[in-house]
Amino acid sequence: MSTDRMRKICIVGASGKLGQYMVQQALDRGYEVVGVCRERSVPKLAAFADRITIVPGPTNDREVIRKAVAGCDGVLTVLVPWGVQQYSSGTAQAVLDYAEPDARLVFSCGWHITRDGKDKYSWRFRAAIRIMTPLARLVRAVEIDDQVEACRRIFASDRRWTVVRGSDLEEGESQGLPVWSRHVGDPVLASNLTRRADFALFMVEALTDDTLIHEAPAIVGRLSPSALAHADGSTAEAPGRSA
Repeated sequence: MSTDRMRKICIVGASGKLGQYMVQQALDRGYEVVGVCRERSVPKLAAFADRITIVPGPTNDREVIRKAVAGCDGVLTVLVPWGVQQYSSGTAQAVLDYAEPDARLVFSCGWHITRDGKDKYSWRFRAAIRIMTPLARLVRAVEIDDQVEACRRIFASDRRWTVVRGSDLEEGESQGLPVWSRHVGDPVLASNLTRRADFALFMVEALTDDTLIHEAPAIVGRLSPSALAHADGSTAEAPGRSA
């Protein structure tokens, strides 16, 4: 399927803040939308209830995903590392297994995911991950390592995937499509801040951008200081960077 024929999409994790932005942007483009979220979160989608199909259930439930992605040209998936139950990897694997053969698959995660080991993280970032990972597992809140496993499976797949790696997020009006680089550590990403609405915008735009197939772009806000410095030519050009 050519991405210019995108008609029906599934948003896995539709009830979250990022998911709701993606739902709105997909509807604005005229897409038919199927949203997946936990049953207790269905009320969060009340504003869209008469315009989308909602499939309630855990996103790592393979039957829920199989039902939701049937007939969809694209699937947007928020990889959420809830609990200690392989939530991210279970969700990713179900999408990889059940999405239509030529569907465009776009996943979201954080900067801590690396595809080729060439990302360069600050000592503060590395320290925060080292501290948070065992503590989060101890209190059974999130499972950061499972998000790493989810992306490992995606990267090994021959599906038409993109993994969008987000910086820190803030609310606010859209600043436009974020700037991206193949590797964290690129000066263009130094501001480490993106509007949540623009993270969603990048996800939705990726559905129809074939140049992002088998890429793991790390993004930053278009009007962040580091992105503006790059636009002014103040930073060195880097492979994979897109403005």
